[in-house]
Amino acid sequence: MKAESCDILIQGGGPVGLACAAWCLQKFPDANITLLDRNSSDDADLAAADSRGIALSHGSKLLLDTINAWPTECADIHQVHVSQAGRFGRALMTREELKQDALGHIIRYRDIHLTLRKALKALQSKSSHFVWRHIDAHADIGGIEAKCIVHAEGGLFKKQDWVESGRDYQQSALVGLIEVENAAPHQAWERFTSEGPLAVLPSHYGPHILNLVWCGSPETSQARLQLSDVDFLKNLQSEFGSRIGRFLKIQDRRLYELGLNYRKEITQANEVWIGNAAQTLHPVAGQGLNLGLRDAYLLAEKLSALFSKAEAISTIDIHKMLDEYALSRKADRTTTIGLTDLMARVFTSKLVPIILARGLALSALQWLSPVKTALARQMMFGRR
Repeated sequence: MKAESCDILIQGGGPVGLACAAWCLQKFPDANITLLDRNSSDDADLAAADSRGIALSHGSKLLLDTINAWPTECADIHQVHVSQAGRFGRALMTREELKQDALGHIIRYRDIHLTLRKALKALQSKSSHFVWRHIDAHADIGGIEAKCIVHAEGGLFKKQDWVESGRDYQQSALVGLIEVENAAPHQAWERFTSEGPLAVLPSHYGPHILNLVWCGSPETSQARLQLSDVDFLKNLQSEFGSRIGRFLKIQDRRLYELGLNYRKEITQANEVWIGNAAQTLHPVAGQGLNLGLRDAYLLAEKLSALFSKAEAISTIDIHKMLDEYALSRKADRTTTIGLTDLMARVFTSKLVPIILARGLALSALQWLSPVKTALARQMMFGRR
């Protein structure tokens, strides 16, 4: 029996894998692509799935707009207030000073997933060589011969089948939806506590229902998960303060373990790794999915440019293309991974010199506009 074959095999039907396939087909509709998706073909299954809020940068919005994959329900961030609990140092970033429509956006993970599926289905109708296979979670994915293999399986930290470089931060993120008394629209808060960052972010439910991301040690986070709603709100109020009034209600509490896991080499022979399959980051700066989408977009540019050529494509051509892709991603990956890791470690240190240094750093960020602008642009658009 003849093995199934294709030019490009994309393994993983999460947002990054879907986006990569969609951008390839948008740029080259005749691309011979097979997408292996372990999610159900029924959108209704995903509609009831992961509802946590995910931060997407304005740069990601511009990319997703090119394939009509921007969710209709989202919350824009117009300003971000950064501070540390019980210590000096604060910074405020606004869209006006950066001359952008928004600094970022908060979207439910399932909405990103569903919108990308819809966008890919629209492109699929015009692409006769695209095969979208939904497979069982434990199915053997062998038996497909591909000229280029894209790994976009993703996965959460400690639930991945690979570990290469990085660190376990010994932290968990408690996420949920919090109702507040006096929140300003489009305002995001990032407060650094002794155990990790505490973020209160907008949601599309309205100005008084916000996304909560509270990082702490696994033991503390588990204890917070078990608290009654009343006690949880008291603890949160004590840690965050009264800047947005009283916290009134908490719902949908869940825990995620946090760590850094990344591949030093993202290509090998005819294989390439993107998104969480290439790097899994701490959520402190909300950069994980944004970096993955940039991976997918730039890889799609390389793939479509190569496979749309009229002449035959050799193994050497594919290796050269992937080497060029890896080189083009090096600066952005290195900067984003390094910055996220630094923030995750520095803002949890209890050493007095580091506490003083980070207060000075926040103060400098507030008053040195070029530094603030450079940092904000890195968060929004990556390293170019």
